[in-house]
Amino acid sequence: MALLSRSPGRIARSTCIRKLARLFSPTPAVTDLVRTFVHDATATPLLKTPLYDLHLAHGASMHPFAGFSMPITYETQSIVESNKWVRTQAGLFDVSHMVQHIFTGKDVAAFLERITPTDVRELAPYTGVYSMFLNSQGGIVDDIIITKHADDKYYIVTNAACRAGDLAFLEEQKKVHGLVDIQHEILEEWGLLALQGPRAAEALQRLTDFDLAQLKFGNAGLMPIKDSKYWVSRSGYTGEDGFEISVPKEETLGFAERLLGESNSVVKLAGLGVRDALRLEAGLCLYGHDLDETTTPIQASLSWVVGKRRRADGGFNGFEVICEELKNGTTRRRVGFVSDGPPAREGSKIYDETGTKLIGVITSGLPSPTVGRNIAMGYVERAFMKRDTKVHFDIRSRKRPGTVAKMPFVPTKYYR
Repeated sequence: MALLSRSPGRIARSTCIRKLARLFSPTPAVTDLVRTFVHDATATPLLKTPLYDLHLAHGASMHPFAGFSMPITYETQSIVESNKWVRTQAGLFDVSHMVQHIFTGKDVAAFLERITPTDVRELAPYTGVYSMFLNSQGGIVDDIIITKHADDKYYIVTNAACRAGDLAFLEEQKKVHGLVDIQHEILEEWGLLALQGPRAAEALQRLTDFDLAQLKFGNAGLMPIKDSKYWVSRSGYTGEDGFEISVPKEETLGFAERLLGESNSVVKLAGLGVRDALRLEAGLCLYGHDLDETTTPIQASLSWVVGKRRRADGGFNGFEVICEELKNGTTRRRVGFVSDGPPAREGSKIYDETGTKLIGVITSGLPSPTVGRNIAMGYVERAFMKRDTKVHFDIRSRKRPGTVAKMPFVPTKYYR
């Protein structure tokens, strides 16, 4: 799922970026991995997650992101080393900046089916799915996770940088669709931790009597841990097995310390820098980069989010546009790329094999620690979507060769 997004503001180009880049690689091309998350500070004081002091104690490099001071890297691991650790052990990510919502009321399911393409009514209790808020033209307002607790209760996680826009959208849509029996609560200042990696279940199982083998990918449950109970979903943003745990503010630090302290060195803290590399290797989108309000799910190669019943019955924002694209295709589509040499970065123009015809643009790109080559995703014209199609990227005013490739770049390992 795409649970991070870019905060407003110009990307900082300062000595801190060069310092962070050196943690990853001596080559200047990889600074984009850090640039994605580092932004100029504004006059507004930055918010802090419940783990702020823990990050500092572990040598985190903290920078503004979506209005929060967030860890990008830690002094004990480079991004390459952290990437390898999450792929082989387990990484603990602080994603408490994300917005956690609770929706209740008899009109909630109907409302969600108006603003998303998801078959909300048919979700089984305690099941979560990737979805998106859509505008009237089928454009993606935000990508989200919806978890059903009951027919009249849903838990939704949205992107932090989209908070103001999402709240305005939700209020406006209630009026547009005339649905009133909806209560909306935001879990302000709650912690949200993502434990990711092949040994994540082993680490979490040490803290609970609940049999985690019963929790399949996409499932959620209220899990007893010590004297408390936390909502846990088997999900994540890395392509690995893992969990996202919602924790009250006052208990977040203690829970994180127990995970780190009782894991026998299986779990290490991981920052947003490596998270970007991991999600791109898994072929997952980042809102504000790979998705926006001018892009439909079909153009984004996410047609699977449109439920079978919804395709037939419609009734959601942008249905006519999306139905037409499902039937007849789109003029552009998100695809993956691999290349060698200097990496294609966000904003790099894409040309055809001859290097003369402009056919698209890169939306995310970096050198992959796992693949050992440059990987990227972007949008190209319909005629150039096929795998193994040869293309060129405009990198520093020079045309560099690349190839359309299958995503994910690294096989996913979800526990099903």
